[in-house]
Amino acid sequence: MGSISRLSHLFMTVFLHSFSTYIVVPAITDVTMSALCPGQDECSIAIYLTGLQHVVIGSGSLVMMPLLGNLSDRYGRKALITLPMTLAITPLAILAYSRTRNFFYFYFVLKSLTAMVCEGSVHCLALAYVVLLSSPYSIPEGQRVSAFGILSGIGSASFVCATLATHFLSTSSTFQVAATVAILGLVYMRIFLPESIIDGSVSTQPLLVKEAEVDATCSNSDASAKIQVIRPMPSLGDMLSLLKTSPAFSQAAIVAFFHNLGDVGVHTSLMYYLKASFHFNKDQFADLMLISGIAGTISQFLLMPVLGPALGEEKLLSIGLLFSCTHIFLYAISWSYWVPYAAAMFSILMVFSSPCIRSIASKQVGPSEQGKAQGCISGIMSIANVISPLAFTPLTALFLSDAAPFHFPGFSLMCAGFASTIAFLQSTMIRAEPNSIHKASCCGSVEA
Repeated sequence: MGSISRLSHLFMTVFLHSFSTYIVVPAITDVTMSALCPGQDECSIAIYLTGLQHVVIGSGSLVMMPLLGNLSDRYGRKALITLPMTLAITPLAILAYSRTRNFFYFYFVLKSLTAMVCEGSVHCLALAYVVLLSSPYSIPEGQRVSAFGILSGIGSASFVCATLATHFLSTSSTFQVAATVAILGLVYMRIFLPESIIDGSVSTQPLLVKEAEVDATCSNSDASAKIQVIRPMPSLGDMLSLLKTSPAFSQAAIVAFFHNLGDVGVHTSLMYYLKASFHFNKDQFADLMLISGIAGTISQFLLMPVLGPALGEEKLLSIGLLFSCTHIFLYAISWSYWVPYAAAMFSILMVFSSPCIRSIASKQVGPSEQGKAQGCISGIMSIANVISPLAFTPLTALFLSDAAPFHFPGFSLMCAGFASTIAFLQSTMIRAEPNSIHKASCCGSVEA
């Protein structure tokens, strides 16, 4: 774990950014409904606007995530991580100033635009950071799932702290604190976080070099022969080549798609479902998130570093997805207000899913293409971010209204659970081994 200790500034950066993001989550549903449908527990326009926002953000992220990941391989992670951390501040500042209807619409438009770059990009670039800020050049593959788990645990810890803070803050103070912490996180990152490019380059065997090129390079004694493997802009061909070259990577991408399809479906529907069915408010949302966050944090800090190396990413991924499906189905059939709290406890094992997917993908490429690989996975997940709201928002609005074809308020959640079940079934087929081209080292390294 000595190499992981070198990541302390990265962990603090992720903590501060995540804290500023999570602290507003319990309050945003009440703010949205107060601005659009004051005094009501069910509001179709709020549900549809939230779904529309997810579609817009997902569409933008589909382009931006691979782009940011690819550019970070070329220009360094620190330069690229500055952009989303800066853009995330302004929408928070708007609601910190006022939450009236006009300001809410201003926030809604600006948030939708900035989140195309901000949504998930800090975490995506942090995952690529992990591989280069440890060992002499990269974290050992046997420890990588533990490092990714700890990074996710930092996010869960920030989630817990942010959710606790909401209990002691008014709605206006919540957004003021969020904006302040976001600024603090940006300043801290610029001062303390080291750059990820080591000695001006990150040269290791990349995945996207064709085998014929590797063989030709190995047989070429001309020391001046160099292969240019990183382009300033990612192409669709790069992503397709990445998916085709490694079966494990393509399987991980499929799992990531269906897992995110279900996960976004839950996030799109759950709060409106709980508010309509059990009259949950900001504090009850915070309690629910607190249970989930504490369980996930304990698991990622204590269980994952032990179970990851012992069981391997593939088995741990399947376990996490199995519990993810179960907890969604419990939400869907909740027959009393306490059932969602019980379902939230499943976070203690379901949090394994995301770090395992990222670790499997990471092992298929060298350090010089970590940004490209993680950006590709994030881009594929963004496709789910677009499809999921389009599918689940109308279902949620329909089954929470009086016009529902039959009484099943959690029907959209049940459908989200089926998407996660597909991810679970696909995960049982993954056999992750480092890519054969990535393992080739007859020439030592290829200069990027």
